[in-house]
Amino acid sequence: METEQQQAESLNATLPQGAIALASPENGQIQKLPSASNTNAEWQQTAKQVADTLGKLPDYLGSFYQQYKQPIITALIILSVVVTLRVLLALIDAINDIPLLSPIFEVIGISYSGWFVFRYLIKSSTRQELFSEINTLKNQFFGN
Repeated sequence: METEQQQAESLNATLPQGAIALASPENGQIQKLPSASNTNAEWQQTAKQVADTLGKLPDYLGSFYQQYKQPIITALIILSVVVTLRVLLALIDAINDIPLLSPIFEVIGISYSGWFVFRYLIKSSTRQELFSEINTLKNQFFGN
């Protein structure tokens, strides 16, 4: 036991400071553990690289946004339309679950459809009035 301890002490004396030699019982070779200061330096270097990358992140995101501005806006508009439609359908479904509201809305819809047909579609003069209103709205909307 004493000879093994003396061998380990003599091996440790020849190694650089911070490294410890361990004797391997299988093949008699000596393994070296890395020094703690070397590992700490690696962590500091990695932390510096991460900090530099995070520091440049706003610039990267800004250039990415400038490069892909139109597709990003289009995707956000499509996503907004989908979310709005989902909310609207959920709201309509919730209203239809109220017992008397659904039949009342059906009666209102049928009544309005009847009034519209009677007001605009029966006579030729009122149809012309409807077409002129539609054309006026198209001109206002499209700018023709």
